[in-house]
Amino acid sequence: MATDIKKMRNIGISAHIDSGKTTLSERILFYCNKIHAIHEVKGKDGAGATMDSMDLERERGITIQSAATNVQWKDININLIDTPGHVDFTIEVERSLRVLDGAILVLCAVGGVQSQSITVDRQLKRYHVPRLAFINKCDRTGANPFRVKAQLTEKLGLNPVFMTLPIGLEDKLEGVIDLLDMKAVYFDGEGGTQLRYAEIPAHLLADAEKYREELIDTASMFSDELAEAYLEGSVTNEMIIAAVRKGCIAEQLVPTFVGSAYKNKGVQLLLDGVARYLPDPTEVKNVALDLDKNEEEVVLEADENKPTVALGFKLEDGQYGQLTYVRIYQGSLKKGDELLNTRARKRFKIGRLVRMHANNMEDINEGGCGDIVALFGIECASGDTFCSPQLNYAMTSMFVPEPVISLAITPKDKKSSDQMAKALNRFTKEDPTFQTFVDPESNQTIIKGMGELHLDVYIERMKREYKCEVETGMPQVAYRETITQRAEFNYTHKKQTGGSGQYGRVAGYIEPSENQNYEFVNMVKGGAIPNEFIPSCEKGFKAALEKGTLIGFPIVNVRAVVNDGQSHPVDSSDIAFQLAAIGAFREAYEKAKPVILEPIMRVSVEGPTEFQGNIFGSINQRRGLITSSTEDGNFCKVEAEVPLSEMFGYSTVIRSLSQGKAEFTMEFLKYGKVPNNVAEQLRKEYLEKKKAEQGR
Repeated sequence: MATDIKKMRNIGISAHIDSGKTTLSERILFYCNKIHAIHEVKGKDGAGATMDSMDLERERGITIQSAATNVQWKDININLIDTPGHVDFTIEVERSLRVLDGAILVLCAVGGVQSQSITVDRQLKRYHVPRLAFINKCDRTGANPFRVKAQLTEKLGLNPVFMTLPIGLEDKLEGVIDLLDMKAVYFDGEGGTQLRYAEIPAHLLADAEKYREELIDTASMFSDELAEAYLEGSVTNEMIIAAVRKGCIAEQLVPTFVGSAYKNKGVQLLLDGVARYLPDPTEVKNVALDLDKNEEEVVLEADENKPTVALGFKLEDGQYGQLTYVRIYQGSLKKGDELLNTRARKRFKIGRLVRMHANNMEDINEGGCGDIVALFGIECASGDTFCSPQLNYAMTSMFVPEPVISLAITPKDKKSSDQMAKALNRFTKEDPTFQTFVDPESNQTIIKGMGELHLDVYIERMKREYKCEVETGMPQVAYRETITQRAEFNYTHKKQTGGSGQYGRVAGYIEPSENQNYEFVNMVKGGAIPNEFIPSCEKGFKAALEKGTLIGFPIVNVRAVVNDGQSHPVDSSDIAFQLAAIGAFREAYEKAKPVILEPIMRVSVEGPTEFQGNIFGSINQRRGLITSSTEDGNFCKVEAEVPLSEMFGYSTVIRSLSQGKAEFTMEFLKYGKVPNNVAEQLRKEYLEKKKAEQGR
């Protein structure tokens, strides 16, 4: 292969919403000569960002889908994925980080470490992804990269070290100081393409020396050679680079760069940092499970002469069929190669192989080890592993959060009905956090997702991409039911209808379980229930948990213990014991004092301090519990725990209360008990709905 694997980087750009990720991606494309003109992300020039290829993304000025591209920086080949910042599209971040070797964590020099920065950092740590930090927007009023660096330590527990410093801040940002070469760097010419090196301004020299000293001191923790050279006064740049790289790859050091992507300052030095400090595919440990050896762990080797192992991490349905994004962990992919999908147990041949650049593609004949490419026309699911036929490995899949909000949708006419089915089939295949089902009682189509924006985007996409008009019902919250105390059961299921009947007796108790959604315990002694019917009892309990009697939602956190029972030599059967277990559970459920649980969201609201009172009031009115409130200059940040059912329409409310200056994010935190008055209302609505359905 032409590409040296040591000169390859697979990186992602992650951050809180509106920190400038997509602007940074756009500048990287420009400086790597992938595009020849810079466009504004918000789309005011009519073009929009290259990486935001969807019309909806350009109109709203947000990233909805992660986009992949491939660029060349000097002699380094970079596969780059730009990910969304909004918490509603968190699955796009999860699946991207699953296949990346390094990341750039972008932070706003004014906003600093914000709520979604914390979520993204948690995701980076989950997948052990080393990162650089880029403190962006140093040209904005209130910019303070030194405060942001302190927050990286305090709030995220990271070990950041400045590699560059700003020359001036806010509207006086002129360039950056390179602490490695101890030079001032200015970005001249159109788009900041011409780097001009000069002496560090006299008034900043003391600061530069102080932070270089800090850089060497911190880096020497990862290199004895650098520590000795430091004491002897013979430090070289190569020693510093090697030590910082070692600390960064070990996830114990975060090289931190500053600048302004929008004003074209500091991006080239960040790209040098990607090349110097982030790992190549051979420096990252990747593990597969050998399905032929009881899922024994196998460490994959980044060697293209080994049998192929690749992961399909993202699907897209395009005009030419299904496009599957693939990360190659071992071996290589060539047109005409035969591979095995180890989940589906199906073999297939590689027909068309492409390299992606946002929504454009370039046909290639071969993808090398460590590369990220895309396959055409392959029937698979997100997270499938593709191997050479002689292997039977599976890669561990990415973490998929549970959807928290649902909405009833109804097509307006027959044509829309057909198109809606196609759209839902495609969207659920592409996005594991977008789910759909038909409610058996109301016969309504229900869609579930991570938030209002998430579902709004899919409804808008149905309209645009499938010409499908739908009407939406009220958002439905994913409530749960549970029990609060132990209750015993002793239930006999008996049915005689000529010939052999049905008989099964099940005795025991149910009790709350803190650790698991459902736990079944068999304590039957002396064969009171024959062994072959114990799984039937478990099946029955599971079936009973699907729908509670309070408001018809699934029952969670229950431990069912069976300790006695009785069978009949002729009339006992699998179905008899299933029905006995269902009856037993329902008998005990009412006695176990059931309650309704609701999703509680972690909500973070940020805005000018003058609106802090309004923000507090808006949360208190929504049964919210404020957990923290911090002020930073003219800005305040309020963290709270608020029931999801109270958050509908909150974006409109907070915009109105803050004159459009505050923003909020939310993510699922836990399930909490619904207050009695709310539970009574939910119960009343459920019974009225049931009555109406029975009267039809």
